[in-house]
Amino acid sequence: MHMTLILLAIGLGAGILSGIFGIGGGIVIVPALIYLAKFPPQQAAGTSLAALVIPIGAALGAWTYYKAGHLQPRDALLIAAGMAVGAYLGGQIGTHVDATVLRRGFALLMVVVAVKMWVS
Repeated sequence: MHMTLILLAIGLGAGILSGIFGIGGGIVIVPALIYLAKFPPQQAAGTSLAALVIPIGAALGAWTYYKAGHLQPRDALLIAAGMAVGAYLGGQIGTHVDATVLRRGFALLMVVVAVKMWVS
């Protein structure tokens, strides 16, 4: 149950950020799966791709990861469910926030992720 909540939260967060900034997979889901769900990088990348299959059609890449054993379909579906709700909420937020605030928020997110990845 704990992991289910983590995966749904990752999907929700990625969906919100996707709705606000147009980002998600590589910049949000993969680091979140590595640091929060403790996935190895390949599994994080494969699961992220699978979660995005419906919204962006990364089916061939996800299938390759699946065949190599680096994809958890259930986890990808949970993240996708969170993203569906999060993208709607993020879209609601993003359409009412000043462009400068969005740009600076995105830049801050990138710096935080970069520093975290650099020091880990």
